Amino acid sequence: MHIHHISENNSILNKFIAEIRDVVIQKDSLRFRRNIERIGEILSYELSKNLSYKPIDVITPLGEKSIEKPINDIVLCSILRAGLPLHQGLLNYFDDAENAFISAYRHHPVNNTASEIVVEYFASPSMENKTLLLADPMLATGQSLVAVYEAIKKYGVPKELHIVAVIAAKEGIDFVKTHFPENTHLWVATIDANLNEKGYIVPGLGDAGDLAFGSKL
Repeated sequence: MHIHHISENNSILNKFIAEIRDVVIQKDSLRFRRNIERIGEILSYELSKNLSYKPIDVITPLGEKSIEKPINDIVLCSILRAGLPLHQGLLNYFDDAENAFISAYRHHPVNNTASEIVVEYFASPSMENKTLLLADPMLATGQSLVAVYEAIKKYGVPKELHIVAVIAAKEGIDFVKTHFPENTHLWVATIDANLNEKGYIVPGLGDAGDLAFGSKL
């Protein structure tokens, strides 16, 4: 797997990461969603450097100019519900992409630390020979991404596969490495070292879905 850790080099990205982590600032759900969206835009820009390009001739009011334009057939796939703000950030840049949505959540059958990943809903175009951008803001254990990838295989084999995440845990990255194709790219804003006993990233930011859309039953 090719890992692109974007915050290794300082940029305005640091400000948005700091704000989504901050226990006071993150209480503003509108700002939280917008910051996730901004991070998605930055990750999109960095990812775009790895796409395929071909020259096109553009007619301007004063002449003609050859410009290299990306030619990938992109499908954006986000994991509901936490992935929606990140999806919007990607869509802001890849505005002609096809879109897919899938539900995946942790289910705690006996209300303890043990959990299983449940995948219930999937709406998708064909993935065959497409460039798939699989978006999930929190790559914690990696189990959700693997479950989603197994479901996606029914819709065709992507030509290229990119995982897009805001925060990832090292343990989750290691787990995903063993279940995704070797040429998969991971685009992640920042990486944290640890998971707690419930599988949440530490220090992380909490529950991205709840912070974006409110607490759930």
